[in-house]
Amino acid sequence: MGLCNDQCNFDIIHCHSIILRDFVDLGGNGVCAIIRRKEKCNKMNQYLHLITLGVRDFKKSYEFYTKTLGWKPSSASQDDVAFFQTSGVVFAIYPREKLAEDALVSSEGSGFSGITLAYNAHSESEVDEIIKDLKSKGVKIVKEPQKAFWGGYSSYFADPDDYRWEVAFNPFFPFDENGNLKLD
Repeated sequence: MGLCNDQCNFDIIHCHSIILRDFVDLGGNGVCAIIRRKEKCNKMNQYLHLITLGVRDFKKSYEFYTKTLGWKPSSASQDDVAFFQTSGVVFAIYPREKLAEDALVSSEGSGFSGITLAYNAHSESEVDEIIKDLKSKGVKIVKEPQKAFWGGYSSYFADPDDYRWEVAFNPFFPFDENGNLKLD
C-alpha cells in the first residue's frame, strides 16, 4: 500500500471494473500517478485474450496455419507451441496431449468438439473468394458458401484436426475502424 498525502491508504491496482477516483501529486515535484481506491474486484472482466487449439500433429497444423492460411507466427512461438496475433485475441496451437495434461483431462475424444472458430468477411463475394482459395490448396470444405438461416452468408472448412472454421458475411455485425466486430 502506498501512503498518499499522509491522509489515506491507497493501492495502485490493475482492475478494469473499478472507477478512477483520484490523481495524486507524488511529492510536489510535478510527477503524478493515477491512484485508484482499493475496491474488491469480484468478477471476471469481459475479455477474451487467448484461444488455444490442442492439435494431434503440431508440425502439420503449423504448416496449415503458416503456409496454407498464410498467418505469421509470433516471436513468442516455441518448438511445440505457436502463437498468432489476431485482431485483439491471440490464437495458439499446442500438442493435444500436452494441452489435455495441463487441463487435467483425457486427450482422447472424437466427433464434434463443440466449438467453431469464425472469420467474418466484408461481403458474400469475399466469402466465395476465401473458400475458392482454400479449396485450391486442398483444404477440406465442410459446407459450401450459401445463404444462412440467420440472414447472412457462410461456409465452413476444417483444419488438419477437423476444427471447424466458419467464413461468414454477417450484415448485422459491422466492423469498427480497427477491423473488429462491433456488436453495440
